[in-house]
Amino acid sequence: MDIREFQKLIDRMYSEKDRRRGVSGTFLWFVEEIGELASALGEGTREEQAKEFADVLAWLATLANVAGVDMNAAVEAKYGTGCPGCGKMICTCQEKP
Repeated sequence: MDIREFQKLIDRMYSEKDRRRGVSGTFLWFVEEIGELASALGEGTREEQAKEFADVLAWLATLANVAGVDMNAAVEAKYGTGCPGCGKMICTCQEKP
C-alpha cells in the first residue's frame, strides 16, 4: 500500500467523524498519539512501538484529509527529487552544531 492508498483507506473508514471533529480536534488526537509513540519508544516492546507508529501515521493521514492535503503529492513535491536543502539524493547538508 502506498501513501495515497493509505490516505484514501483512512478517509473511507473515518471521514465522517473526522470532518465533524475539525482540524483542531484532529490535531489534538494526533499529538496524543505522538505521546503514546514516545512512551512506546522509551519503554515499549517492538510490537507496541510498531502499533504506535501505525497509529501516528493513521492520525497524520486523518489530519491531512481534514485539512484537504494530498500527502502523496506533498511528499513527492518536497522530497521527490532529493533533499530540500541541498537538492541531492544523498544529503550533503551540514548539520547544525
